[in-house]
Amino acid sequence: MHILLAASAFNSLTQRVHAELRDRGHSVAVELALPAVSLAEAVERHRPDLVIAPMLRTPIPREVWSAHTCLIVHPGPVGDRGPSSLDWAVTEDATRWGVTVLQACEEMDAGDVWASADCPLPPVGKSDAYRGEIADAALSAVLTAVDRFASGTYVPERQGSGRARPYLRQELRRIDWARDSTQSVVRALRAADSRPGVLDELLGGQWFLHGGHPEDRLRGRPGELIATRAGALCRATVDGAVWIPELRARRMPGEPGEPAPVKLPATLALGDRLPPLPEVPAPPYAGSGADGPRTWSDITYRERGGAGFLTFSFPGGAMSTTQCRRLLAAYREACTRPVSVLVLGGGRDFFSNGIHLGVIEAAADPAEESWANINAMDDLVEAVLTTTDRFVVAALGGNAAAGGAMLALAADEVWCRSGVVLNPHYRLMGLHGSEYWTYTLPRRTGTGVAERLTCDALPISAESARRLGLVDRTIDCAPQEFADETSRLAVRVADSPAILSRIAGKKARRDADESVRPLAAYREAELARMRETFFDPQAPYHALRRAFVRKETADRTPPHLERTVPGRRTAPLPSRRPQVTGPAVQDRAPGPADC
Repeated sequence: MHILLAASAFNSLTQRVHAELRDRGHSVAVELALPAVSLAEAVERHRPDLVIAPMLRTPIPREVWSAHTCLIVHPGPVGDRGPSSLDWAVTEDATRWGVTVLQACEEMDAGDVWASADCPLPPVGKSDAYRGEIADAALSAVLTAVDRFASGTYVPERQGSGRARPYLRQELRRIDWARDSTQSVVRALRAADSRPGVLDELLGGQWFLHGGHPEDRLRGRPGELIATRAGALCRATVDGAVWIPELRARRMPGEPGEPAPVKLPATLALGDRLPPLPEVPAPPYAGSGADGPRTWSDITYRERGGAGFLTFSFPGGAMSTTQCRRLLAAYREACTRPVSVLVLGGGRDFFSNGIHLGVIEAAADPAEESWANINAMDDLVEAVLTTTDRFVVAALGGNAAAGGAMLALAADEVWCRSGVVLNPHYRLMGLHGSEYWTYTLPRRTGTGVAERLTCDALPISAESARRLGLVDRTIDCAPQEFADETSRLAVRVADSPAILSRIAGKKARRDADESVRPLAAYREAELARMRETFFDPQAPYHALRRAFVRKETADRTPPHLERTVPGRRTAPLPSRRPQVTGPAVQDRAPGPADC
């Protein structure tokens, strides 16, 4: 079928739906619901068989849903309605949730149900769950709904009455530091982690707090800032403390012409306002399990058998100059350990999205910070590429893009959770890219596929990445199970009798490649292009970066999304939906594995 995706943004779920529908042979195009765009005109231009809205904040016009079947993906179970469904679920500490695919109609979220899927809701941030369990359930329901529509015989099920909940306003998110427990504060922060954040007073200013992690060792007067760690703030509660990784300044009334503030590492955002606080390093094996204290660290290391696991998790997958250097130091330390397999990553959310555009945008000299950041990324990738005394695995439990995707390709093998989406390209930010991609990408896919991936600039699923050679293994498991599955597999590889010969083989291949063209030559050529862009004030990169980090509204759908992308295999294209002659058996969409 030809399917049009209508979305408020080409976010992670929309990207995954786009990639998975193409994998199943459907042709797909995207139209963004923008103020300057008429969705009715766009639908008329595309003439789709079906319209799907994976993430849409505005209603579909009557003239569209009355003439076309339009399916809305609602991140809540059947009967749940409202714009803050997942926010409420996290706030109320729900342990199970779901996704409903329903038909657009006059009343928001009240249309007939085409499919639904349930899933667990673990104690993680809203955006993490959205990219994980919610996305898995959404894909299951969307694919079921598409199959039902294609059959031409399915009759969607009427909802009946539902529970409509209001938008979760800031006054309902407010934290009372003098009364709220750590658990309550963490829930409030997690329910708003990416957007909109929790508005709060801090050091004489108003800030949106982003992200929250419990701390059970440090203590202070409730509401007091008591420590820093890796750019995050530790703030005391009535019974403990929480770590807050990021802040975003509030744009005050009377400043409509000012650019939107950027979300930044908390200590960087506060700048000179921040009083002297102790920098408290994370203890070894920091985490929330029984083996260590309940605290937060964005980089951890552990060992199991002959395998070492260097896990990192940076907000939004962005890696600043400082974060790259800290991860490189941790990587070099891990390389001194007596293990034969080293796993890089393995967490459940973003692997990496490359350089930190927010920190770059906020820098006094964005060009210089861009240059420092890309060199720090290159140093990290070079360290992985030149590790020849052990077998390195990049384990992607979450999405990766741009330089983050190329960081993964530096490893000997890439393992992906089946729900991961990869964006192995740079051009949408006006960049040529570095991270040695001109060496690592073609050697895996061939030059023709590498050129297509970087030029098309479209997301691909983990399974497509495996077929293309970008990924060596896909792991079909729930997000919460990825770390354990990765650990089990890594130990098995480390125990394999062939591991020493594999390590010797990789060293021989690296030496042979170096004799043909040194790694330094790839880096020099890539960085020459990057430097030219960074230090050219008229280069599109600067405007594109600014628009991205400040969430500026586009005036049209990007052409590469607007164009129809054919499916990867042949699928029947039915004529317009045939007449329904009778009701079909009503059944619920099966949930994703382990949901």
